[in-house]
Amino acid sequence: MNSACAANTEILRIGCGAGFSGDRWDAAVAVVRTLAAQPGPAVLMFETLAERTLALAQLRRRADPQAGYEPSLERFVAPVLRDCVAHGIPIVGNFGAANPRAAAACLRRLGESLGLPALRVAVVEGDDLLAHLSPDQLQSLLPGQLKAHEAVSANAYLGAFEIAQALRGGAQIVVTGRVADPSLALGPMLAHFGWAADDWDRLACGTMAGHLLECGAQVCGGYFADPGIKDVPGIADVGFPIVEMHADGHFVVTKAHATGGCVDTRTVKEQLLYEIHDPARYLTPDVVADITEAEVTQLAADRVEVRGVRGHPAPASLKATVCFDAGWLAEGEISYAGPNAVARGRLAGEIVRDRLRSLGLALPLRVDLIGVTSVLADDAGRWLAQRAPGEARDVRLRVALNHTDRAAAERLAREVTALYTCGPAGGGGVRTSVRPRLGTVSCTVPRQQVPTGHNIVAFA
Repeated sequence: MNSACAANTEILRIGCGAGFSGDRWDAAVAVVRTLAAQPGPAVLMFETLAERTLALAQLRRRADPQAGYEPSLERFVAPVLRDCVAHGIPIVGNFGAANPRAAAACLRRLGESLGLPALRVAVVEGDDLLAHLSPDQLQSLLPGQLKAHEAVSANAYLGAFEIAQALRGGAQIVVTGRVADPSLALGPMLAHFGWAADDWDRLACGTMAGHLLECGAQVCGGYFADPGIKDVPGIADVGFPIVEMHADGHFVVTKAHATGGCVDTRTVKEQLLYEIHDPARYLTPDVVADITEAEVTQLAADRVEVRGVRGHPAPASLKATVCFDAGWLAEGEISYAGPNAVARGRLAGEIVRDRLRSLGLALPLRVDLIGVTSVLADDAGRWLAQRAPGEARDVRLRVALNHTDRAAAERLAREVTALYTCGPAGGGGVRTSVRPRLGTVSCTVPRQQVPTGHNIVAFA
């Protein structure tokens, strides 16, 4: 990685190898091949950490202190690590999740197994509020309804500056826990171009470039395609994005060579607005971005230029995600097909509800009838009650409840299984699960309560 000064005007290319934990393991291969074939510096980022993903990682770490990082870490990185090292392409990823140091150790072992020289891995820490705040301080930050709950984890969204510091120090891989997703791209830009911490317009441009990268294939036609309305060519082999960033902050969005999908003004505009609460004030740890005057221009096939993003001073507070024990989630499913399938599925749901009520478990029970209602139904069941029986001939009942007592949760699974012989005719394909659940809530933390500047652990 070019250790950069403000005078560096060489284009920096950043490619994305994953947009979430469940993404394709081989997606980064074409991205790295494209980056390596072009002159100039390049970086590969992996974004694998959603709020739900972090909660699951906390559960894994509670069960095993050596776990808690991205479970597919080796699958994501192994196909490209040798080429990244050979071509001097640093890797930046939030795949550290709840245990960044363990992720770094895993990566070092992976490098050794591939016969590579000892990797220079840096870990960005500081997001774990439980390690830095007293219980009273943490409680004061929580919404009123959660003050009685003991936090299992609390993680603040860090920004790009520690990532930049690690890259300037020569890290080949930077592992983070909870950072803002766009910061994974902004950090390398800061390291390369030497932008000032208060160069708000450039920071905003870099942030929005990171926002376009962070969801992987979405800006290349994934999550965009709608047959006959928004057709995407070759979507089965959809490519992953690459941003070409210039020193003045304008950038071009493209994708890996010889892949499917498309990058056009429509895909870029949709992704610019994706998960943006206010286009004039997109809050991140690094800057407040304003895209209301952004210009999106098609330069050529699969090449879209973005200009005109503006920035404002970073907010005084940082977002944080707090996880707490939320009992046990029990789910059960069974299918009904043929004539009168909808009525039989409804009856099966009513049987489970009545049985649990008779056992003293008169709790909110989620009842979905997949094929009739399953996405829009509310937990109270009013949506399903208002639906006409209809003509569906292939439906699947799903029932679920959340309970503090595991035995009570397991009773739901038992009652669904019993529908084989105690329920309506023709039920089959029962599937049940009972698993611990963490609840999550977002809040804000005064920036001064989150330690910064000393968050990097280097593994030389």
